[in-house]
Amino acid sequence: MNVQVLADPAGRLIRASDALPGATHDLAAAQIHDIPAALTAHDIKCWADKAYQGASPAIRIPFRGRSPRGRRRRHNRDHAKSRRSTV
Repeated sequence: MNVQVLADPAGRLIRASDALPGATHDLAAAQIHDIPAALTAHDIKCWADKAYQGASPAIRIPFRGRSPRGRRRRHNRDHAKSRRSTV
């Protein structure tokens, strides 16, 4: 099953969507539940993984590629740290 979860920086649950079939792509599931539109409408920034490429300017994703160098590598490292749960 595919459940879209939004959590605050401390890892506390903000929202969990209804379940969709597991074969549903993450981006499609987010769009079905209007998550990108809601984040954009309320000017909320969200950090997500590479599956959300092109979803919305409000959704921040890491750079794609096998082995990014320099600035892109630092960006991806910082992005991954920001997504880790502190719980």
